[in-house]
Amino acid sequence: MNLKDKIAIVTGSSKGIGFETVKLLLDREVKVAGWSRSATQIEHPNFISVRVDVGDHQSVISAYEHTVQHLGKDISVLINNAGVGFVGSIESLEEEEWHLMFRTNVDSIFYCSKIVIPQMKVLQEGHIVNISSIAGTNGIEGMAGYCGTKHAVRGISHSMYKELRNDGIKVSTIYPGSTSTNFFDDIPAVTRNDNMMMPEDIALTIIQVLESSANYLPVDIEVRPLQPKGKL
Repeated sequence: MNLKDKIAIVTGSSKGIGFETVKLLLDREVKVAGWSRSATQIEHPNFISVRVDVGDHQSVISAYEHTVQHLGKDISVLINNAGVGFVGSIESLEEEEWHLMFRTNVDSIFYCSKIVIPQMKVLQEGHIVNISSIAGTNGIEGMAGYCGTKHAVRGISHSMYKELRNDGIKVSTIYPGSTSTNFFDDIPAVTRNDNMMMPEDIALTIIQVLESSANYLPVDIEVRPLQPKGKL
């Protein structure tokens, strides 16, 4: 897709991968709506920051209406990046933590994708990129809830690409390994470090996926740090 003058929505845009993705899209002259619980601190004529709870259907509807009013209805790109994770065994995880992960990581993909797909079908063009995790490809001790959400992202995404490909709409899923973001701030067992991937690298992968040629559909992209423990 030639990204120039396209309209994009990026969820979880206030920091990390979403923030870096917004910056790269703006560099390519894309009109971008950054959807996040907190304001996205980017000042650019082609950018609007939209406060939204992507796990709440009515909040997503309001964010979409605001976006269309300011940028237009022909949204060609949706990056479902918003996510949250809590560590805890099945018996220790709080019920609200479980539900918050599923609302933010899974329900949001349903709400955000459902609302943009009809116009993408009219355009016969669109690209939805869902950010999963390597936690969506295997189980991790103490992270059953988070792994469950990311496995759900994988299954939803695979069904979506098969449903939408004949309408000219691509659905791609990216599975990052350890990335230096705020995700690890609340995980005592893991400390952010320079051996992790950088969020700007994941953002660049998203851009490369979006800029793929019209008949080229990247379905699953798994990325990991080369030397997670540093040089031996």
